Order: sequence, then C-alpha cells, then structure tokens
Amino acid sequence: MVDASRNAIIGQVPATDGRLRVADCPGDEPALVLMHGFPDDCRIYNRLVPLLSPRRAVTFDFLGYGSSDRTQPGALSRADHVHQLGAVLDALGIQTAVLVGHDASGPVAIDYALSAPDRVGRLILLNTYYGHAPALRLPEMIRLLADPDFTPLADAMLDDPSQRLWLLGHTARQFGADPLDPDSVGITAIVPQFFGDEGHSDALPAIRAWTTALFSDLDAQDRRIAQGELAALDLPVTLVFGALDRYLSPDLATHLAGLFPKAVPHLIDGASHWPQWDQPRAVSELIRCAP
Repeated sequence: MVDASRNAIIGQVPATDGRLRVADCPGDEPALVLMHGFPDDCRIYNRLVPLLSPRRAVTFDFLGYGSSDRTQPGALSRADHVHQLGAVLDALGIQTAVLVGHDASGPVAIDYALSAPDRVGRLILLNTYYGHAPALRLPEMIRLLADPDFTPLADAMLDDPSQRLWLLGHTARQFGADPLDPDSVGITAIVPQFFGDEGHSDALPAIRAWTTALFSDLDAQDRRIAQGELAALDLPVTLVFGALDRYLSPDLATHLAGLFPKAVPHLIDGASHWPQWDQPRAVSELIRCAP
C-alpha cells in the first residue's frame, strides 16, 4: 500500500471485466500515473510515491493482479491494459497525465500515448522495452512462460508450488537480488502474485495471459516502429534505467531513446531492474522535475 503520509485515497474503478484497485495521492498537476508490469503489482512503487510529493501520484493494479479483481483465464489481452489505463484516467478526471511505465507497462504507456496523445504530457519509462531489439534480453522465466513450444512445461512448473518457488528464487538471483530478503521487491510485490496474499488469490491467470501474448505484442510493436508512429510522437520521453539490469539493459535504453524524437536516457547507478525500489530518491528527482 502507498505510504499513509501521502493521504492516499483508495478506491475502485470499473473496467470491462472487473474493478481496478486505485490509490490516488492528491497533489500538484499534472498527475503522475505509475504502472506495473509482470509479474508484480503497484507495490513496486511503495518506496517512490512518498518522495514524489507535492505531485499528484496515482498507482493501480491491472486486472488480475494485486488487489484488483481476478478475471477468467483467457479474458485479458494487451489492448485490455490500454483500456484499463484509460478507465483510470477517466474515472479520476485526469485530462492530461505523465505516464510512468515500468517493464511490461512501458509498451502500455507508449500505446496509450499513440492512441490519445492529447491526454499525455510526458512519458517516463523505467527499465522497459518496445519491439524486438538486438539489446533486448528476456529473463529466462519470462521466455519460458512466453514461448508456446514450452507451454506444457511452463504450466507444469507453475502448477507445482515448489517449482514455482524455485523459479522465483532463480530469477531473483539472476537479477542480483537475495530471494530471502524480506524487504526486497520480490517478497513485497512478486511472491504475492504467484501465491496470493491478504485475501487475494494468486495472479497466475493474468501472468499467463500477459506473457503468452508477449511475442505477438513485440511483433505489433515492431510494426508501429516501422510505420514511423514512435518517430512521430511529439512528446518528451524520459528513460530511467537501472544500470545493473542484465536483461532490460543500458544498451536497450539507448536503443529506445533513438526511437523517439524527444527522448533522454538516464542511468541509475546501484539499481537493477526496479530502480524505483533500489534507488527511489534518484528516480524521484528525475520524475518530480518532469513538467
């Protein structure tokens, strides 16, 4: 949950297939709308949101994740995430937002900006991707979940709680983290998606839906790049990447910056895939300065 010192207003926003849990911290406009990717939830911003004052900061869980409603397997697609973002902006009366996208929500932020550029004042992209790129390296667990040839193996491993836990521990170590650290982003925001917590079931159906669509999403993103849509996006873009991320790396940040006409990359020393968790003060200074 967002730090209580921000006096967050916790509510629910209706979307097509359920209700989204939203935390709205009042403050100066334009609002910062911060999104999570897979397989975590809005708690990845717990350390960052208190440092964004006096800016208005909004976080939410996509359907199937965190404290938002669970949906039927197969009910979600990439487009649903864009629609859910739009539902949040509409329900909260946000006419123009600064979209903060991390990991798989980076493409959601970009696609929303392409569809409604008049409602986005700036994009801030944290350790994310868009389209295939030589510098893009997918984490092994994500590649396993995304590759249709490995669907039976992936499903069998996720169905076994001990294998599920092993996958998380292996992935955490690949990111340079201690999987047993109780203060880690993994324990806080990732483990609950795989095992459930506080009255919420696991997010496995939502994780499988998003990861299964990953390769086709990358193909669709390639087409938008080839058609010049990103090159024509007349918005300032700030890329904030943890310098220690072995997968969505500094080289990928440089590549992404070249896709936009107004993009500036920033590397955060001492941070891996979740710079907003590892170095929240450095990230907050870059975000709060964004008009």
